[in-house]
Amino acid sequence: MIALTTLFKCLADETRLRCVVFLHKQGRLCVCELTHALDLLQPKISRHLAQLRQSNLLQDSREGQWVYYQINPELPGWVFEILDVAAKQFTANTKDLVQLQAMGDRPDLAKYCG
Repeated sequence: MIALTTLFKCLADETRLRCVVFLHKQGRLCVCELTHALDLLQPKISRHLAQLRQSNLLQDSREGQWVYYQINPELPGWVFEILDVAAKQFTANTKDLVQLQAMGDRPDLAKYCG
């Protein structure tokens, strides 16, 4: 469960908002994909993802050397409604998607995640 105030604190930071909106629209992504798409350094992305995970907004899973994140599917429906509205209004997401698509052959993540 996540409190309303916790959700809005998470979304109040632009980097966390971009991560959450992007994950909401794209689904499960690894840290390297988020780093590439958002054009930010890995330590900054990881720090914000850790905060989002600690607040129970995100779930993570490790597969080999990669850590994947996704929106916690067990969150209440009202959280997804807020994320839907945020995703429609947040224009930076378009640039982030272009950056992710420029990543090339995403199944071959070794060149970005290695």
